[in-house]
Amino acid sequence: MTILDDLERYYDSVPRTGGARAEELGSLTLFVQQGAGWPYYARPTPGAGPVTAEEVHRVRLRQRELGVPEAFEWVAETTPSLRAAAEAAGLAVHEHPLMALAADAEQPPPHPEVRLMGADDPLLRAAVTVPALAFAEPGTALGAAGPAELTAALADPGTADRAAHVSARLASGASGLAAAVRDGVVLASGIHNPLDGVAEVVGVGTLPRMRRQGLALGVTSALVADARARGVGLVFLSAGDEDVARIYARAGFRRVGTALIAEPVS
Repeated sequence: MTILDDLERYYDSVPRTGGARAEELGSLTLFVQQGAGWPYYARPTPGAGPVTAEEVHRVRLRQRELGVPEAFEWVAETTPSLRAAAEAAGLAVHEHPLMALAADAEQPPPHPEVRLMGADDPLLRAAVTVPALAFAEPGTALGAAGPAELTAALADPGTADRAAHVSARLASGASGLAAAVRDGVVLASGIHNPLDGVAEVVGVGTLPRMRRQGLALGVTSALVADARARGVGLVFLSAGDEDVARIYARAGFRRVGTALIAEPVS
């Protein structure tokens, strides 16, 4: 078995254990979140063979019917047929470096402002909200959103629901969360989701105005340490772009493939 085989099993298992319903639609599986939590996507069904544009179109119709995002995620090297099928069905395909932590990778020293958060941490709601502000201004350059924008974002009632969902996952051990905190303000955060010896690091983001201080690297290293402490043997992630991938490389991650995301053309 290869790393990509392990990742395929993980990708297929995590939504099923995270409250999603699986609908088998030909060579694709549509995961539909039940109750609170982040929306899922459609992925290739393991072992189902090549994917056609007609199957992608069928899934898109079902996603519209359910009112869920028309999103598809897969690994280029594992399911090469899906890219052409997605593009033929009118979707835009985005590439992201897929990276796994080297088994002998040494982590940078712990960042003094980074800590793991528990289910009842008073700053959990802010930690869950920071990545949304970060991803609204993608990349590694300094941006506009800072602590004031975070305070404004916390006025959205939806942040409480998202925090409650993450809190439940932290309490059950389904996730681990690390955050960089300075003077009582969350500046960066991220999550890892361990399952059967594999963990994906997701949602690592820094308030755009606070970038280039090593905060994302510190959060990533803390998540790696927590995953290893739980007995995880394979830690992986998808980087936003090549610049972000270079940051993760400093934490010992190496490219193993290409993660692809397809969505309607904006």
